[in-house]
Amino acid sequence: MFRAILLSLAVIAGFAPVHAAEQQQAAPAGLYKTDPSHSSLAWSFNHSGLSHYTARFTKVDARLDWKPGEPDASSLSVEVDPMSVRTDYPWPDVVDFDSKIGGDEAFLAGKPITFVSKEIRVTGEKTGVIKGLLTFRGETHPATLDVTFNGSMAKHPIMGVPKIGFSATGSIRRSEWDLGFGIPELGDDVTLVIETQMVPADHKFP
Repeated sequence: MFRAILLSLAVIAGFAPVHAAEQQQAAPAGLYKTDPSHSSLAWSFNHSGLSHYTARFTKVDARLDWKPGEPDASSLSVEVDPMSVRTDYPWPDVVDFDSKIGGDEAFLAGKPITFVSKEIRVTGEKTGVIKGLLTFRGETHPATLDVTFNGSMAKHPIMGVPKIGFSATGSIRRSEWDLGFGIPELGDDVTLVIETQMVPADHKFP
C-alpha cells in the first residue's frame, strides 16, 4: 500500500512541472470571447450624495482579436443586452425595476448597447487605454476604458483552454446619450467596472 502511494506521488510529481509550464506559457494570438462565468460589468452613479447606486449587466459578449506581440494592434467589440440589467431591487412583485431600467424609453429603451474599439494604446507593462465608440439608446459617442492586463496562460488548469484576463474601468456622462433622468439628484457621471476572463472564440460552453 505504502509503495503504491509513493508511486502515485512520483507520477504526480513528474507531471506537475509539465502542467505548471503549460500555465506559465502565454495564451496565443487569435480571436477570443468572454467567459460569462468569470466576467462582470457593473455600473454606478452618485445617489443623492448619500451613496453610489450600483447595478450590473449579466449578458455581455465581448470579442477580442488578440495580438500579444503587438497589443496596440488588437481590436475589441462588445455587445450588451440592455434587458439583462440586474438592480437587485428588493420588491420585484411591486415593480419590475430591471425591466423598467432596461426597456423604458426614459432609460435604456431596450436598444442594443455596443462598444467598438478605435484605438488601443499601451501605457505600461500591464496597462493600456482603449478608446472607442459606445452606443446605447440609439446614440453613439466616444468612450475610454483604462485597462489592466492581468495575464494569460496557454492552458487553464481546469478548463484546459487558453485564457486571458483583464480588469477595466471607465466613466461616461449619461447626459451625452440623452439620458438625463433625475440629474442632478442622480449623478450624471456613471462609473464602469469590468472584470473578465476570455477564451478562444470557438470554445463551446455548456
